[in-house]
Amino acid sequence: MKKIHLAYLVSRYPAISHTFILREINTLNKLGIDIAVASVNAPDRDDAQLTDTEKTAKNSSFYIKKAGIVGALHAHTRAITTRPIDYLKGLIFALRLDGSHLKRTLYNFFYFVEAVMVGEWMQAQQRDHLHVHFATESSNIGLILAHTYPITYSLTVHGPDEFYGAKYFHLPEKIAAARFVCCISHFAKSQLMMQSPSEMWHKFERSPLGVDPAVFQPRPHPNNEVTELLCVGRIVPVKGQFVLVNAVRELVQQGKKLHLTLVGDGVDKQALEQYVQQEKLTDFITFTGAVNQDHILGFYKKADIFILASFAEGVPVVLMEAMIMEIPCITTRITGIPELIRAHEQEGILVTPADQQELGEAITRLIDDPALRQTMGEKGRQRVLEAYELEKNTQGLANIFHQHLANEDTTTESEMECKTC
Repeated sequence: MKKIHLAYLVSRYPAISHTFILREINTLNKLGIDIAVASVNAPDRDDAQLTDTEKTAKNSSFYIKKAGIVGALHAHTRAITTRPIDYLKGLIFALRLDGSHLKRTLYNFFYFVEAVMVGEWMQAQQRDHLHVHFATESSNIGLILAHTYPITYSLTVHGPDEFYGAKYFHLPEKIAAARFVCCISHFAKSQLMMQSPSEMWHKFERSPLGVDPAVFQPRPHPNNEVTELLCVGRIVPVKGQFVLVNAVRELVQQGKKLHLTLVGDGVDKQALEQYVQQEKLTDFITFTGAVNQDHILGFYKKADIFILASFAEGVPVVLMEAMIMEIPCITTRITGIPELIRAHEQEGILVTPADQQELGEAITRLIDDPALRQTMGEKGRQRVLEAYELEKNTQGLANIFHQHLANEDTTTESEMECKTC
Protein backbone atom coordinates (compact mmCIF):
# COMPACT_ATOMS: atom_id res chain seq x y z
CA MET A 1 0.00 0.00 0.00
CA LYS A 2 1.11 3.56 -0.69
CA LYS A 3 2.41 5.38 2.33
CA ILE A 4 -0.04 7.96 3.64
CA HIS A 5 1.15 11.30 4.98
CA LEU A 6 -1.33 13.19 7.17
CA ALA A 7 -1.52 15.62 10.08
CA TYR A 8 -3.07 15.23 13.52
CA LEU A 9 -4.47 18.17 15.45
CA VAL A 10 -4.68 17.79 19.23
CA SER A 11 -5.81 20.25 21.89
CA ARG A 12 -2.88 19.42 24.18
CA TYR A 13 -0.06 17.03 23.32
CA PRO A 14 1.21 15.09 25.10
CA ALA A 15 -1.17 15.01 28.06
CA ILE A 16 -1.54 12.55 30.93
CA SER A 17 -5.27 12.13 30.42
CA HIS A 18 -4.87 11.51 26.67
CA THR A 19 -1.91 9.14 26.56
CA PHE A 20 -3.92 6.93 24.21
CA ILE A 21 -3.46 9.54 21.45
CA LEU A 22 0.32 9.34 21.82
CA ARG A 23 0.15 5.53 21.68
CA GLU A 24 -2.10 5.66 18.62
CA ILE A 25 0.20 8.04 16.74
CA ASN A 26 3.33 6.03 17.55
CA THR A 27 1.64 2.78 16.51
CA LEU A 28 0.34 4.30 13.26
CA ASN A 29 3.86 5.49 12.45
CA LYS A 30 5.12 1.93 12.96
CA LEU A 31 2.38 0.69 10.64
CA GLY A 32 3.59 2.96 7.87
CA ILE A 33 1.34 6.00 8.20
CA ASP A 34 3.45 9.12 8.48
CA ILE A 35 1.91 11.58 10.96
CA ALA A 36 2.91 15.14 11.76
CA VAL A 37 1.32 16.55 14.91
CA ALA A 38 0.06 20.05 15.63
CA SER A 39 -1.06 20.92 19.16
CA VAL A 40 -2.99 23.97 20.25
CA ASN A 41 -1.42 23.96 23.72
CA ALA A 42 1.93 22.98 25.19
CA PRO A 43 2.27 19.71 27.13
CA ASP A 44 0.56 19.60 30.52
CA ARG A 45 3.87 19.14 32.37
CA ASP A 46 7.40 20.52 32.36
CA ASP A 47 10.07 18.66 30.40
CA ALA A 48 11.48 17.15 33.59
CA GLN A 49 8.15 15.40 34.22
CA LEU A 50 7.70 14.03 30.70
CA THR A 51 8.62 10.46 29.82
CA ASP A 52 11.25 9.91 27.13
CA THR A 53 8.52 9.00 24.65
CA GLU A 54 6.64 12.19 25.48
CA LYS A 55 9.78 14.30 25.09
CA THR A 56 10.32 12.84 21.63
CA ALA A 57 6.72 13.63 20.73
CA LYS A 58 7.03 17.19 22.02
CA ASN A 59 10.23 17.87 20.09
CA SER A 60 8.64 16.86 16.79
CA SER A 61 5.32 18.71 17.21
CA PHE A 62 4.13 22.13 16.11
CA TYR A 63 2.64 24.21 18.94
CA ILE A 64 0.18 26.84 17.77
CA LYS A 65 0.06 29.10 20.82
CA LYS A 66 3.81 28.85 21.27
CA ALA A 67 4.25 30.33 17.77
CA GLY A 68 2.56 33.43 19.18
CA ILE A 69 1.60 36.66 17.45
CA VAL A 70 4.69 36.62 15.23
CA GLY A 71 3.88 33.13 13.98
CA ALA A 72 0.27 34.13 13.39
CA LEU A 73 1.24 37.26 11.43
CA HIS A 74 3.64 35.31 9.22
CA ALA A 75 1.06 32.62 8.52
CA HIS A 76 -1.71 35.08 7.71
CA THR A 77 0.56 37.18 5.52
CA ARG A 78 1.47 34.10 3.49
CA ALA A 79 -2.17 33.03 3.25
CA ILE A 80 -3.43 36.45 2.15
CA THR A 81 -0.63 36.69 -0.42
CA THR A 82 -0.96 33.19 -1.89
CA ARG A 83 -4.71 32.42 -1.55
CA PRO A 84 -6.64 35.67 -0.92
CA ILE A 85 -10.02 34.36 -2.11
CA ASP A 86 -9.80 31.17 -0.01
CA TYR A 87 -8.65 33.25 2.95
CA LEU A 88 -11.67 35.52 2.65
CA LYS A 89 -14.05 32.56 2.25
CA GLY A 90 -12.64 30.95 5.38
CA LEU A 91 -12.93 34.15 7.39
CA ILE A 92 -16.55 34.68 6.31
CA PHE A 93 -17.39 31.06 7.16
CA ALA A 94 -15.87 31.43 10.64
CA LEU A 95 -17.66 34.70 11.36
CA ARG A 96 -21.01 33.31 10.21
CA LEU A 97 -20.72 29.99 12.02
CA ASP A 98 -22.58 31.15 15.14
CA GLY A 99 -24.80 33.76 13.57
CA SER A 100 -25.29 36.87 15.69
CA HIS A 101 -23.84 35.40 18.90
CA LEU A 102 -21.06 37.93 19.49
CA LYS A 103 -19.01 36.02 22.06
CA ARG A 104 -18.94 32.81 20.02
CA THR A 105 -18.20 34.78 16.86
CA LEU A 106 -15.18 36.28 18.58
CA TYR A 107 -14.01 32.79 19.56
CA ASN A 108 -14.53 31.65 15.98
CA PHE A 109 -12.32 34.49 14.78
CA PHE A 110 -9.56 33.19 17.07
CA TYR A 111 -10.17 29.66 15.74
CA PHE A 112 -9.77 31.11 12.24
CA VAL A 113 -6.45 32.66 13.25
CA GLU A 114 -5.29 29.26 14.50
CA ALA A 115 -6.74 27.45 11.48
CA VAL A 116 -4.63 29.56 9.12
CA MET A 117 -1.54 28.83 11.21
CA VAL A 118 -2.25 25.10 10.96
CA GLY A 119 -3.06 25.40 7.25
CA GLU A 120 0.26 27.09 6.46
CA TRP A 121 2.09 24.53 8.60
CA MET A 122 0.35 21.72 6.70
CA GLN A 123 1.33 23.31 3.40
CA ALA A 124 4.95 23.39 4.54
CA GLN A 125 4.68 19.79 5.74
CA GLN A 126 3.03 18.77 2.44
CA ARG A 127 -0.02 17.31 4.18
CA ASP A 128 -3.49 17.53 2.70
CA HIS A 129 -5.52 15.63 5.30
CA LEU A 130 -6.09 16.55 8.94
CA HIS A 131 -7.37 14.19 11.64
CA VAL A 132 -8.70 15.56 14.93
CA HIS A 133 -9.46 13.71 18.19
CA PHE A 134 -12.67 14.88 19.90
CA ALA A 135 -15.37 16.94 18.17
CA THR A 136 -14.99 19.75 20.72
CA GLU A 137 -13.28 23.15 20.47
CA SER A 138 -10.07 22.03 18.77
CA SER A 139 -12.06 20.47 15.94
CA ASN A 140 -13.59 23.91 15.28
CA ILE A 141 -10.14 24.73 13.94
CA GLY A 142 -10.34 21.71 11.64
CA LEU A 143 -13.81 22.67 10.44
CA ILE A 144 -12.73 26.22 9.57
CA LEU A 145 -9.48 24.95 8.06
CA ALA A 146 -11.40 22.67 5.70
CA HIS A 147 -13.31 25.75 4.44
CA THR A 148 -10.12 27.74 3.93
CA TYR A 149 -7.53 25.35 2.46
CA PRO A 150 -7.65 22.57 -0.15
CA ILE A 151 -7.52 19.87 2.50
CA THR A 152 -9.82 17.17 3.80
CA TYR A 153 -10.35 16.37 7.44
CA SER A 154 -11.70 13.62 9.67
CA LEU A 155 -12.60 13.16 13.32
CA THR A 156 -12.40 10.60 16.07
CA VAL A 157 -15.45 11.08 18.28
CA HIS A 158 -15.35 9.77 21.84
CA GLY A 159 -18.34 11.26 23.65
CA PRO A 160 -20.20 12.02 25.66
CA ASP A 161 -19.29 15.74 25.82
CA GLU A 162 -19.73 16.16 22.07
CA PHE A 163 -23.24 14.70 22.27
CA TYR A 164 -24.37 16.83 25.21
CA GLY A 165 -23.23 20.00 23.45
CA ALA A 166 -23.89 18.92 19.86
CA LYS A 167 -25.22 22.32 18.76
CA TYR A 168 -22.57 24.29 20.64
CA PHE A 169 -19.81 22.14 19.11
CA HIS A 170 -21.40 22.30 15.63
CA LEU A 171 -21.49 18.53 15.47
CA PRO A 172 -23.88 18.33 12.47
CA GLU A 173 -21.71 20.77 10.50
CA LYS A 174 -18.56 18.82 11.35
CA ILE A 175 -20.14 15.56 10.25
CA ALA A 176 -21.24 17.13 6.97
CA ALA A 177 -17.77 18.55 6.24
CA ALA A 178 -15.74 15.53 7.34
CA ARG A 179 -14.43 12.94 4.89
CA PHE A 180 -15.15 10.29 7.52
CA VAL A 181 -15.73 10.06 11.26
CA CYS A 182 -14.23 7.40 13.53
CA CYS A 183 -16.40 6.35 16.49
CA ILE A 184 -14.76 4.61 19.43
CA SER A 185 -17.93 2.64 20.23
CA HIS A 186 -21.28 1.60 18.83
CA PHE A 187 -22.81 3.99 21.35
CA ALA A 188 -20.82 6.90 19.91
CA LYS A 189 -21.86 5.88 16.41
CA SER A 190 -25.51 5.81 17.44
CA GLN A 191 -25.30 9.32 18.84
CA LEU A 192 -23.79 10.62 15.60
CA MET A 193 -26.53 8.89 13.63
CA MET A 194 -29.04 10.73 15.80
CA GLN A 195 -27.36 14.05 14.92
CA SER A 196 -27.24 13.54 11.17
CA PRO A 197 -29.40 12.56 8.20
CA SER A 198 -29.18 8.94 7.06
CA GLU A 199 -27.29 9.88 3.89
CA MET A 200 -24.36 10.84 6.14
CA TRP A 201 -24.21 7.52 7.97
CA HIS A 202 -21.81 5.94 5.47
CA LYS A 203 -19.11 8.25 6.88
CA PHE A 204 -19.16 6.61 10.31
CA GLU A 205 -16.45 4.04 11.04
CA ARG A 206 -16.20 2.16 14.31
CA SER A 207 -12.61 2.42 15.53
CA PRO A 208 -12.21 1.28 19.15
CA LEU A 209 -9.17 2.24 21.20
CA GLY A 210 -6.82 -0.32 22.72
CA VAL A 211 -3.99 -1.12 25.10
CA ASP A 212 -0.67 -2.91 24.67
CA PRO A 213 -0.64 -6.36 26.34
CA ALA A 214 3.15 -6.34 26.32
CA VAL A 215 3.11 -3.31 28.63
CA PHE A 216 0.03 -4.14 30.70
CA GLN A 217 0.69 -7.73 31.71
CA PRO A 218 -1.12 -9.76 34.38
CA ARG A 219 0.17 -8.65 37.77
CA PRO A 220 1.04 -11.21 40.46
CA HIS A 221 -1.94 -11.44 42.77
CA PRO A 222 -1.17 -8.97 45.59
CA ASN A 223 -0.91 -10.20 49.14
CA ASN A 224 -2.39 -7.14 50.85
CA GLU A 225 -3.35 -7.09 54.52
CA VAL A 226 -6.37 -4.97 53.60
CA THR A 227 -8.22 -4.92 50.27
CA GLU A 228 -6.68 -2.30 48.01
CA LEU A 229 -9.14 -0.36 45.88
CA LEU A 230 -7.88 1.77 42.99
CA CYS A 231 -9.49 4.53 40.94
CA VAL A 232 -7.52 6.24 38.14
CA GLY A 233 -8.88 9.32 36.40
CA ARG A 234 -9.34 13.06 36.53
CA ILE A 235 -10.96 14.15 39.78
CA VAL A 236 -13.85 16.03 38.25
CA PRO A 237 -17.62 15.89 38.78
CA VAL A 238 -18.29 13.56 35.84
CA LYS A 239 -16.06 10.83 37.30
CA GLY A 240 -18.28 10.31 40.37
CA GLN A 241 -15.50 10.08 42.95
CA PHE A 242 -17.74 11.58 45.65
CA VAL A 243 -20.08 8.60 45.24
CA LEU A 244 -17.12 6.23 45.52
CA VAL A 245 -15.79 7.96 48.65
CA ASN A 246 -19.21 7.79 50.28
CA ALA A 247 -19.47 4.10 49.46
CA VAL A 248 -16.07 3.57 51.07
CA ARG A 249 -17.19 5.54 54.12
CA GLU A 250 -20.17 3.21 54.55
CA LEU A 251 -18.00 0.11 54.20
CA VAL A 252 -15.50 1.43 56.75
CA GLN A 253 -18.36 1.99 59.19
CA GLN A 254 -19.39 -1.62 58.59
CA GLY A 255 -15.92 -2.78 59.59
CA LYS A 256 -14.57 -3.71 56.15
CA LYS A 257 -10.78 -3.70 55.92
CA LEU A 258 -9.99 -1.68 52.83
CA HIS A 259 -7.98 1.20 51.45
CA LEU A 260 -8.75 3.38 48.41
CA THR A 261 -6.12 5.09 46.25
CA LEU A 262 -7.29 7.91 44.02
CA VAL A 263 -4.83 8.58 41.19
CA GLY A 264 -5.47 11.79 39.32
CA ASP A 265 -5.95 15.52 39.59
CA GLY A 266 -8.71 17.95 38.73
CA VAL A 267 -11.10 20.65 39.87
CA ASP A 268 -12.75 18.44 42.52
CA LYS A 269 -9.54 17.28 44.17
CA GLN A 270 -9.31 19.94 46.88
CA ALA A 271 -12.98 19.65 47.84
CA LEU A 272 -12.78 15.87 47.91
CA GLU A 273 -9.66 15.94 50.09
CA GLN A 274 -11.42 18.28 52.52
CA TYR A 275 -14.43 15.97 52.60
CA VAL A 276 -12.21 12.96 53.33
CA GLN A 277 -10.63 14.86 56.22
CA GLN A 278 -14.04 15.96 57.50
CA GLU A 279 -15.30 12.36 57.49
CA LYS A 280 -12.09 11.16 59.20
CA LEU A 281 -11.21 8.88 56.31
CA THR A 282 -7.59 9.90 55.79
CA ASP A 283 -6.37 6.51 57.05
CA PHE A 284 -8.48 4.79 54.42
CA ILE A 285 -8.16 7.04 51.35
CA THR A 286 -4.98 8.30 49.68
CA PHE A 287 -4.65 10.95 46.96
CA THR A 288 -1.59 10.68 44.71
CA GLY A 289 -2.20 13.47 42.20
CA ALA A 290 -1.58 12.92 38.51
CA VAL A 291 0.84 10.11 37.68
CA ASN A 292 2.94 9.56 34.54
CA GLN A 293 2.48 6.42 32.47
CA ASP A 294 5.92 5.18 33.52
CA HIS A 295 4.70 5.09 37.16
CA ILE A 296 1.09 3.99 36.79
CA LEU A 297 1.93 0.29 36.58
CA GLY A 298 3.05 0.29 40.22
CA PHE A 299 -0.44 1.31 41.34
CA TYR A 300 -2.12 -1.29 39.17
CA LYS A 301 0.13 -4.03 40.54
CA LYS A 302 -0.92 -3.30 44.13
CA ALA A 303 -4.64 -3.18 43.40
CA ASP A 304 -7.11 -5.89 44.40
CA ILE A 305 -10.11 -4.11 42.81
CA PHE A 306 -10.35 -1.32 40.24
CA ILE A 307 -13.35 1.06 40.40
CA LEU A 308 -14.80 3.76 38.13
CA ALA A 309 -18.00 5.33 39.44
CA SER A 310 -18.39 7.65 36.44
CA PHE A 311 -21.58 9.39 35.37
CA ALA A 312 -20.41 9.76 31.75
CA GLU A 313 -17.60 8.15 29.77
CA GLY A 314 -16.58 7.08 26.31
CA VAL A 315 -14.92 3.69 26.70
CA PRO A 316 -12.28 4.34 29.40
CA VAL A 317 -8.76 3.26 28.48
CA VAL A 318 -7.86 3.01 32.19
CA LEU A 319 -10.58 0.38 32.49
CA MET A 320 -8.98 -1.58 29.65
CA GLU A 321 -5.59 -1.26 31.36
CA ALA A 322 -6.91 -2.62 34.64
CA MET A 323 -8.79 -5.46 32.98
CA ILE A 324 -5.85 -6.61 30.88
CA MET A 325 -3.73 -6.75 34.05
CA GLU A 326 -6.34 -9.14 35.50
CA ILE A 327 -7.64 -6.67 38.08
CA PRO A 328 -11.37 -7.26 38.69
CA CYS A 329 -13.28 -4.11 37.82
CA ILE A 330 -16.43 -2.39 39.04
CA THR A 331 -17.82 0.40 36.90
CA THR A 332 -21.07 2.03 35.84
CA ARG A 333 -23.56 0.75 33.29
CA ILE A 334 -23.34 3.77 30.96
CA THR A 335 -22.61 4.83 27.36
CA GLY A 336 -20.01 2.57 25.72
CA ILE A 337 -18.84 0.71 28.83
CA PRO A 338 -21.19 -2.29 28.37
CA GLU A 339 -19.51 -2.84 25.00
CA LEU A 340 -16.26 -3.46 26.88
CA ILE A 341 -17.72 -5.41 29.82
CA ARG A 342 -20.35 -7.45 28.03
CA ALA A 343 -20.67 -10.30 30.51
CA HIS A 344 -21.86 -8.69 33.75
CA GLU A 345 -20.46 -10.40 36.87
CA GLN A 346 -18.01 -12.35 34.70
CA GLU A 347 -15.76 -9.85 32.88
CA GLY A 348 -16.53 -7.16 35.48
CA ILE A 349 -19.37 -5.79 37.57
CA LEU A 350 -21.65 -3.08 36.20
CA VAL A 351 -23.57 -0.89 38.63
CA THR A 352 -26.13 1.87 38.30
CA PRO A 353 -24.52 5.34 38.18
CA ALA A 354 -25.01 7.43 41.33
CA ASP A 355 -26.30 4.39 43.26
CA GLN A 356 -24.02 4.43 46.30
CA GLN A 357 -25.64 1.39 47.88
CA GLU A 358 -25.29 -0.78 44.79
CA LEU A 359 -21.67 0.30 44.40
CA GLY A 360 -20.96 -0.60 48.04
CA GLU A 361 -22.60 -3.99 47.61
CA ALA A 362 -20.46 -4.72 44.54
CA ILE A 363 -17.28 -3.79 46.42
CA THR A 364 -18.33 -5.96 49.37
CA ARG A 365 -18.99 -8.89 47.06
CA LEU A 366 -15.48 -8.76 45.61
CA ILE A 367 -13.85 -8.15 48.99
CA ASP A 368 -15.55 -11.26 50.37
CA ASP A 369 -14.88 -13.52 47.36
CA PRO A 370 -11.19 -13.79 46.37
CA ALA A 371 -11.98 -16.64 43.97
CA LEU A 372 -14.43 -14.44 42.09
CA ARG A 373 -11.82 -11.69 41.93
CA GLN A 374 -9.38 -14.09 40.28
CA THR A 375 -11.76 -15.54 37.70
CA MET A 376 -13.20 -12.11 36.90
CA GLY A 377 -9.70 -10.75 36.38
CA GLU A 378 -8.82 -13.58 34.00
CA LYS A 379 -12.00 -13.15 31.97
CA GLY A 380 -11.54 -9.41 31.89
CA ARG A 381 -8.09 -9.82 30.37
CA GLN A 382 -9.42 -12.20 27.74
CA ARG A 383 -12.11 -9.70 26.81
CA VAL A 384 -9.58 -6.91 26.25
CA LEU A 385 -7.26 -9.19 24.27
CA GLU A 386 -10.20 -10.18 22.12
CA ALA A 387 -11.50 -6.73 21.22
CA TYR A 388 -9.28 -3.92 22.58
CA GLU A 389 -5.69 -4.83 21.75
CA LEU A 390 -3.74 -1.74 20.69
CA GLU A 391 -1.92 -2.87 17.56
CA LYS A 392 -4.89 -4.78 16.17
CA ASN A 393 -7.27 -1.86 16.64
CA THR A 394 -4.73 0.66 15.38
CA GLN A 395 -4.26 -1.49 12.29
CA GLY A 396 -8.02 -1.18 11.85
CA LEU A 397 -7.67 2.60 12.02
CA ALA A 398 -4.80 2.45 9.52
CA ASN A 399 -7.06 0.49 7.18
CA ILE A 400 -9.70 3.21 7.50
CA PHE A 401 -7.14 5.85 6.52
CA HIS A 402 -6.05 3.77 3.53
CA GLN A 403 -9.64 3.14 2.49
CA HIS A 404 -10.57 6.82 2.49
CA LEU A 405 -7.27 8.51 1.62
CA ALA A 406 -5.01 6.21 -0.38
CA ASN A 407 -6.56 7.12 -3.74
CA GLU A 408 -6.17 10.81 -2.94
CA ASP A 409 -2.63 10.67 -1.55
CA THR A 410 -0.61 9.46 -4.53
CA THR A 411 2.68 10.87 -3.29
CA THR A 412 5.30 8.16 -2.94
CA GLU A 413 8.10 8.22 -0.39
CA SER A 414 10.67 8.97 -3.11
CA GLU A 415 8.58 11.93 -4.32
CA MET A 416 8.38 13.27 -0.76
CA GLU A 417 12.17 13.07 -0.51
CA CYS A 418 12.57 14.94 -3.79
CA LYS A 419 10.23 17.71 -2.67
CA THR A 420 12.21 18.24 0.52
CA CYS A 421 15.72 17.86 -0.86
